Amino acid sequence: MVNAGDMNGSGNLMDFLDEPFPDVGTYEDFHTIDWLREKSRDTDRHRKITSRSKESIWEFIKSLLDAWSGWVVMLKIGLLAGTLAGVIDLAVDWMTDLKEGVCLSAFWYSHEQCCWTSNETTFEDRVKCPQWQKWSELLVNQSEGASAYILNYFLYIMWALCFAFLAVSLVRVFAPYACGSGIPEIKTILSGFIIRGYLGKWTLLIKTVTLVLVVSSGLSLGKEGPLVHVACCCGNFFSSLFSKYSKNEGKRREVLSAAAAAGVSVAFGAPIGGVLFSLEEVSYYFPLKTLWRSFFAALVAAFTLRSINPFGNSRLVLFYVEYHTPWYMAELFPFILLGVFGGLWGTLFIRCNIAWCRRRKTTRLGKYPVLEVIVVTAITAIIAYPNPYTRRSTSELISELFNDCGALESSQLCDYINDPNMTRPVDDIPDRPAGPGVYTAMWQLALALIFKIIITIFTFGMKIPSGLFIPSMAVGAMAGRMVGIGVEQVAYHHHDWIIFRNWCRPGADCVTPGLYAMVGAAACLGGVTRMTVSLVVIMFELTGGLEYIVPLMAAAVTSKWVADAFGKEGIYEAHIHLNGYPFLDVKDEFTHRTLATDVMRPRRGEPALSVLTQDSMTVEDVETLIKETDYNGFPVVVSKDSERLIGFAQRRELILAIKNARQRQDGVVSNSIVHFTEDPPELPPNSPHPLKLRRILNLSPFTVTDHTPMETVVDIFRKLGLRQCLVTRSGRLLGIITKKDVLRHMAQMANQDPESIMFN
Repeated sequence: MVNAGDMNGSGNLMDFLDEPFPDVGTYEDFHTIDWLREKSRDTDRHRKITSRSKESIWEFIKSLLDAWSGWVVMLKIGLLAGTLAGVIDLAVDWMTDLKEGVCLSAFWYSHEQCCWTSNETTFEDRVKCPQWQKWSELLVNQSEGASAYILNYFLYIMWALCFAFLAVSLVRVFAPYACGSGIPEIKTILSGFIIRGYLGKWTLLIKTVTLVLVVSSGLSLGKEGPLVHVACCCGNFFSSLFSKYSKNEGKRREVLSAAAAAGVSVAFGAPIGGVLFSLEEVSYYFPLKTLWRSFFAALVAAFTLRSINPFGNSRLVLFYVEYHTPWYMAELFPFILLGVFGGLWGTLFIRCNIAWCRRRKTTRLGKYPVLEVIVVTAITAIIAYPNPYTRRSTSELISELFNDCGALESSQLCDYINDPNMTRPVDDIPDRPAGPGVYTAMWQLALALIFKIIITIFTFGMKIPSGLFIPSMAVGAMAGRMVGIGVEQVAYHHHDWIIFRNWCRPGADCVTPGLYAMVGAAACLGGVTRMTVSLVVIMFELTGGLEYIVPLMAAAVTSKWVADAFGKEGIYEAHIHLNGYPFLDVKDEFTHRTLATDVMRPRRGEPALSVLTQDSMTVEDVETLIKETDYNGFPVVVSKDSERLIGFAQRRELILAIKNARQRQDGVVSNSIVHFTEDPPELPPNSPHPLKLRRILNLSPFTVTDHTPMETVVDIFRKLGLRQCLVTRSGRLLGIITKKDVLRHMAQMANQDPESIMFN
């Protein structure tokens, strides 16, 4: 990289570029940043601040403010992300209940909040109070009977359609980038790709509002993935207020990595899990300094959400649980089976969802996003309402499935036949035979499981905000709870079997079905996303118990192994490839024995490489070359005969430099000589002023020889975040390899369409 201090001009008009001019160093939309240049620029900036801090007290104070600006940004991100998450949780709670009824004493209260203040509730019917009325009670004064059921059913569907239509319309009109999960695009942006507007203020506003609407509509999606997008929008907004981050795309991405951690922190109430999620799943460049700041941002976000207390239970999430029974070694077998189920579900979901999304892209279906959302919402609402486990919000469903059956539970899942002589404490209720409510719940859960598996495939990827964490967890939790109840009943009725004899004596509380639901949820989420470490930590923070880490680890690792046996891609990587984002995944392995000469451009039979010479081209020649090509930059050589490499000039900076020279320097005309050397070339008398562009020349472009193995080249591109590297032999320029050339070659070696990586 070229440092400003290395440019010693002669002080005349032609050296005006030794002073910075607007927009130099910026990038165009849908282009990749140059990580090495951004790092070099930040090092130069820091060196200048350090040297100036010794000149005066004011400069010293400015250097302290610069050092603390990163922590200030993290504080603001945590406060705003936590506040938005709390508001979203409260609004979703109210609007979800609005589909079924309204609170007469205060219409802005959800069902639960409405009955908190009532003195007329009983323990058995603590969700029933006169202040809360279903729509049938309010409109026709009937709470029971066919007409009341049909009216409630109809209004449930109408509210769902209204919410979904409003959401998709807002996204379509005001912020098209607010759709989807956002995590595939965040991963791509953090790898260095520029998508202007994706983290903008309009996207933040519309995604926050529409996220409330779509989750309240009852669609099979969650808010956890989009909350990462929302937090990154907050990070982008606050980083734009500080020149340290707004003028350096590499530093901005450090802020966005920390913001992603804050997003997961408020989504799951898991600050440590959020940091690990950012490190394991989304970040491309994650230095130690970013780790500390991510932890701080996640901590502030979690503290802010805890202060808002959206669920009224002093917890950060709705489905926080605590278990009182240890697990036993014999239970590892069903836990591993749940891991196998999670891996198979992940594989099925990814293949079916990607096939459906590809069909949406390549057929007329993609031209009618509003109609698609309305149809899927209508089908979801019509099928969901009759089943109590699909009618309620998915977070409430997971909460009920995770819960242990204590003496205070009134759920159907806890309808066991009690021993009238039981005198055990509340937290140590022994295993009991299942009652009719449990058997009813089992077949309802089985139907709900099939419905969730199918409808989620068609829901994820529509033109609305849609997260995948909660639906995946719901699928696993339903399967896990059913397995847990099955193991519990087998253990109760056959406690004399050899596997139960040592740990499940009569009258003991040995099997916790809620634990199986939690393990199943982790397995399915792991199968879809291929997370391991961060997933286990998130689930551990949800339960607050170290004791259950081994079952969670067993299920997460098994689900990853099973899913990886069918394909290495998680759902986010699959969507990145579907959309053609230029993303080099560090997890991908390249084992083919090809060389740089096999991949570089130009190939045999192709036109020669477009280059600039160091001191023999005119302004008109350079402008013609820029106009006739669409390359992002040009190698600079001594001459077209020798082709000895001097450096590399970016297209955008050439355009800006020539434009500014014409405006600010007299004597620059079309036939002025452009030179990249320190001293101007020998020119005949009366020649127009030459234009010196050495300032924008990268004198140390990354180069490889033509016999460098592509395995090494791929590693260099991954670890240094290169946009391109030049191929030379004995200092002579042979060709160029860009990031897209690498991606095309990797696709070709994997027997895929090389053009599938092109952004669309």
